[in-house]
Amino acid sequence: MHNEQRERAQHALQARKIERALFAARASVLWLSGFAPPVNLGPNPFAGGPPLIWYAGGTWTLLVMESQAADAATSGLPLVTYPDYTIAAPITSATNLAAVLRETTAADSAKGPIGVELHDCPAALANVLPAGSELTPIDGRLEPLRRRKTAEELALLRRNFALVAEGQRAGRAAVKPGNREIDVWNAVESAIQAVAGRRVAVGNDCTVGYRDMNIGGWPLDLALRPGDSFILDLSTQYGGYWSDSCATYYAGEPSARQIAMHNLAAAALELAIDRARPGAVSGAIDAEIRRFIADAGYPVYPHHTGHGIGVTPHEEPRIVPYNRLVLEPGMVVMLEPGIYLPGETAVRLEHAVLITDGAPEVLTSHRILLC
Repeated sequence: MHNEQRERAQHALQARKIERALFAARASVLWLSGFAPPVNLGPNPFAGGPPLIWYAGGTWTLLVMESQAADAATSGLPLVTYPDYTIAAPITSATNLAAVLRETTAADSAKGPIGVELHDCPAALANVLPAGSELTPIDGRLEPLRRRKTAEELALLRRNFALVAEGQRAGRAAVKPGNREIDVWNAVESAIQAVAGRRVAVGNDCTVGYRDMNIGGWPLDLALRPGDSFILDLSTQYGGYWSDSCATYYAGEPSARQIAMHNLAAAALELAIDRARPGAVSGAIDAEIRRFIADAGYPVYPHHTGHGIGVTPHEEPRIVPYNRLVLEPGMVVMLEPGIYLPGETAVRLEHAVLITDGAPEVLTSHRILLC
């Protein structure tokens, strides 16, 4: 798994004459190995620290808790584990992780500086690296390498996009007068788990249009009234990779104003998709879509026009005003213009596109049009 990712990282390290490195950022470990601890419950209370990858002389070693060994073994990397939860002795996971890291790094014969993701590496772990070694920060060094997706990554993303399509179908059916935001959410989450056959992390927005802050938020005990708009922005995290999607539904028949807003947002999305081609500048796409909304007489949305996706839910390329990043084949971009009238109604529509050598490929399949 993830051989191409590790090759890219190795070339980047060698270009800086780094033969040893410690990766501690969750996204880095996932991108390099495919190992993804579950996210639903937050940090594991028995963990001594984050999963780690130690690179030395061309060899990659994954360090995880003993309870994660079975899942981590699917990475195919050499595995080092440390005791975490136990009833036989006090729980000393942090000490145990430091000990196995010390042993692992001391066994390597590679010399020179050690690259370390310092922002995510607990200081106690950095202190057990071989004495006298120069620690070189490598925070963010993998992020440019993650922009272009491998075939393996695209397969994982497509699987996640299929899951959100199931969630959107369930959400569309649940958006009706009398149901609450939380009722819609429960229908969505249940549909996704049923198709996945396991627990899957699900996010984002599930909001009725009459909210004062109707751009998004977690579902509440707010009932849908006839004619209300409803934004359903869904993400899943399955196999370590994220999906995203957004559609707007209506509890009954939309008004003439809602139809006009929806059709304009759909046209803005189509324009954004058409512009998502190699050589396009992220900020230029953002500016054109904002002008398109403004020229129609509507307030311009305060969020991004789009963002990349992969081992994190938001990554480069960010389709935002400041960004001069140029799109390249292999990038996957979420595009999501919207129109918001606070306390009244709102619409946001989103698709995922793969940048190719020619026309962009739409990867999401949920329905965004009114009919």
